[in-house]
Amino acid sequence: MSVQATVPTDNSPYAHLPSVNRTLFEAKANKGLTFDQIAQAIGKNEVWVAAAFYAQAKFTNEDLNKVSELLGIPAAQAIGEIGEHWVPYRGLGPTPPTDPLIYRLYEGVLVYGNSIKAVIHEKFGDGIMSMIDCYVSVEKKPDPKGDRVVLTFDGKFLPYAKW
Repeated sequence: MSVQATVPTDNSPYAHLPSVNRTLFEAKANKGLTFDQIAQAIGKNEVWVAAAFYAQAKFTNEDLNKVSELLGIPAAQAIGEIGEHWVPYRGLGPTPPTDPLIYRLYEGVLVYGNSIKAVIHEKFGDGIMSMIDCYVSVEKKPDPKGDRVVLTFDGKFLPYAKW
């Protein structure tokens, strides 16, 4: 007897997602696929695919057709709920975050944010790092004291306009 995976709809952050996104998570679990495997199959980055599963990035209809076929779910349902007409509402959860991992990322920005900002200004000038034109990667780095997480945010520098 096989067990079908379910996503608890009253649990954060799933409770705030379109129903088809919960379907995507369930199908992913039932197929035993990773975000990286899905990303490779549709030609995208694994972090971007995970963001799309959490309704924080927008799949194209072509992406939805590929993901639906891979996961064995009806493409019409996915396109009907989060197709070209749908606009993501970005930003999940409370501020400050309560999930320990997400809180530590938030803490990193609280502790090092001003220092990172100062270094960016020294190296690039007055501007910001885009999170719209940004690539994110997560790597595992073996270390004798315990594996390390390497996060890379590769964002385009955007200088402030002078007008």
